[in-house]
Amino acid sequence: MRVLGIESSCDETGVAIYDSEAGLLSHALYSQIELHKKYGGVVPELASRDHVRRALPLISDVLKDVGLAKHDINGVAYTSGPGLIGALLVGAGIGRSLAWSWDVPAVGVHHMEGHLLAPMLEDNPPAFPFLALLVSGGHTMLIHVEGVGRYILLGDTLDDAAGEAFDKTAKLLGLGYPGGPQISRLAKQGDPNRFRFPRPMTNRPGLDFSFSGLKTFAVNTLADTDAGDQSKADIARAFEDAVVDTMAIKCKRALKQTGLKRIVLAGGVSANQGLRERMTQLGRDQRIEVFYPRPEFCTDNGAMIAYAGWRRLVAGQTEPLVIAAKPRWALDQLSGVA
Repeated sequence: MRVLGIESSCDETGVAIYDSEAGLLSHALYSQIELHKKYGGVVPELASRDHVRRALPLISDVLKDVGLAKHDINGVAYTSGPGLIGALLVGAGIGRSLAWSWDVPAVGVHHMEGHLLAPMLEDNPPAFPFLALLVSGGHTMLIHVEGVGRYILLGDTLDDAAGEAFDKTAKLLGLGYPGGPQISRLAKQGDPNRFRFPRPMTNRPGLDFSFSGLKTFAVNTLADTDAGDQSKADIARAFEDAVVDTMAIKCKRALKQTGLKRIVLAGGVSANQGLRERMTQLGRDQRIEVFYPRPEFCTDNGAMIAYAGWRRLVAGQTEPLVIAAKPRWALDQLSGVA
């Protein structure tokens, strides 16, 4: 079965083709970073318009890349939520319309399920069950993953997600958008011993996260320094170390609570090198397996949507002939599939 996947939940247009026998055949991505950079964040209306411009050419590109035609596609998957409503409707409208015109089934995919399953695209995929740290611009969650669609939410962010905190702190330091990569680059020049930021909510029971206080701590720290380049680098290092340590502490706690022996990192922030190194060390210390997708599949992409859509299409799940989007959609509301 060959599935065309379309991702358009925010500021990246992703398209891919997944084959049930041959694996990922082709994928293409167009990032809107340059479009939104001058505004310091995503402008929803501009994002929607750019998806309209990019989606169909990208679909043509991936088909041509592997010498396929529309009659070679057996199903269409598209992100139907959560995300920006306008952006979601572009992908849903294109995906559902193509499926109807090609007379193949369509399925709407949960964006975060796509991230969760992205490591399945690697040569050494994790086996179920596993613990997942899902960390992105809008989400920071710990999830007990029993199988596709069978998710138990263990911990969630109570305010800013890690990615949001990176973006806001980067803006405070006068860095560009998106903030995560900018903070990481600057942090490499920082002194790890000059400042120590708190590890929020690690001194109390539970697995929830809260990162908004770190931004405030960064504001106050910057106000008490000379605000020079080295001070900014030192603050970036202290901030990144605090976020990484907090997530590692919570993951260790969740592993003990669940007894799981595998952990998956997914979402845009999982590309952070410091986080990967810390989790790899945690894996060695706890004698567990650690998995994460290659960096190009950490950010939003069509490959993860094509794969997640294939898992649901082969289980018999399809969408009615409607164009629908769910800007808010809880992950634990999904139905499980075999």
